[in-house]
Amino acid sequence: MSHQSIHKIVLASGNAGKLREFSQVLAPLEIEVVPQSAFRISDADETGLSFVENAIIKARHACRHSGLPALADDSGLEVDALNGAPGIYSARFAGPGASDAENCERLLHQLAGIADAQRSARFRCVLVFMRHAEDPTPLISIGTWEGNILHAPRGDGGFGYDPLFLVPELGLSAAEISPEQKNRLSHRGQAVARLAEQIGPYLK
Repeated sequence: MSHQSIHKIVLASGNAGKLREFSQVLAPLEIEVVPQSAFRISDADETGLSFVENAIIKARHACRHSGLPALADDSGLEVDALNGAPGIYSARFAGPGASDAENCERLLHQLAGIADAQRSARFRCVLVFMRHAEDPTPLISIGTWEGNILHAPRGDGGFGYDPLFLVPELGLSAAEISPEQKNRLSHRGQAVARLAEQIGPYLK
């Protein structure tokens, strides 16, 4: 595969927040990230039982329907007091099509009465990059961001569970920090940075 053909990759997501974050981090590599919605690709059925399985399913689906290399992420929030929930079900924790606010509200409800010391959690991100739908060696990159769950949302940046996720070293929620800080610290930022280090040689 020539270097020229990798300037455009399809993101197996229609999430505007994720598209913005991936585009910012991959821009220095002169890689344009295009959402799968631009190709009218429907969401893949996430039938996996792990972040890795779901990311591979999504990347393969986007490759197959776009003819381009694809990047997929499966990410979520793991809360220790909830035995790792919501995990792979983070986006639909409050039900299919749930809004960020509804998911956050359900999380707060389930953690009602749980003390700060027991509110440890982490964001986990698994990124998968596939050159084509039959790629036998997808690139897999993993990032983890440790924190705690707040008792009420704070900040109006970010998306998902960011307003409830306390970044202990900053004393701020993930929705109160700048996009630049988030890209540097977050689970997705870490995973993308690791992927960016590997992606150049992989695509030559």
